[in-house]
Amino acid sequence: MTSPHVPAAPATDPTFTPPSLGRRFGALIIDWVLCLLVANIFADPVRDGWAPVLVLILEYGIFLGLFAQTPGMYITKVRCVNWHDGGRIGLPRALARGVLLALVVPALIMDEHRRGVHDRLVDSVVVDAPRG
Repeated sequence: MTSPHVPAAPATDPTFTPPSLGRRFGALIIDWVLCLLVANIFADPVRDGWAPVLVLILEYGIFLGLFAQTPGMYITKVRCVNWHDGGRIGLPRALARGVLLALVVPALIMDEHRRGVHDRLVDSVVVDAPRG
């Protein structure tokens, strides 16, 4: 009986190649549209600019913390995992990542692995999702 292939942790994998910025940006756009739709249920996103941002933070906290993917990441076939072990980042770090992402600026400053400041602060990285 063979065990399923467990990918190496991104931090220790010399062949790690991050997904394209286009796929990451596509995931963010999809998630933002979903947040606007959800926020529209309880607020006017045009008048109450905080509402979709709050939904985005909660979406990232719940979906990344529990599933390592937001709906947008699922569609664009990327996921957000722990930099050191490749596992889920958990609810508290996912919420913190959502708050930092809502600040926008940390996401614009990336290293060679396309880890923004928000990723480095919560010890996460965006990787290709397994095909299947």
